[in-house]
Amino acid sequence: MGEIVHTSRMRIDQQERPNRRVALEGFDEPILFGVHSNIAAFYGIEPKEQRPATLDHMIAAVGG
Repeated sequence: MGEIVHTSRMRIDQQERPNRRVALEGFDEPILFGVHSNIAAFYGIEPKEQRPATLDHMIAAVGG
């Protein structure tokens, strides 16, 4: 196993569902997660504001 190159530190706060606010070490502004139209339709919810989902950020990070 290789050596650890970086460790991410974050705090996730649940806001009014489905919204979450993430404080990521090294960033001044929080990252806001929620749901967008495709996910909202799947779960049958109507968010007040559409936001990227957690999965969207994960896929972007892995995909580079």
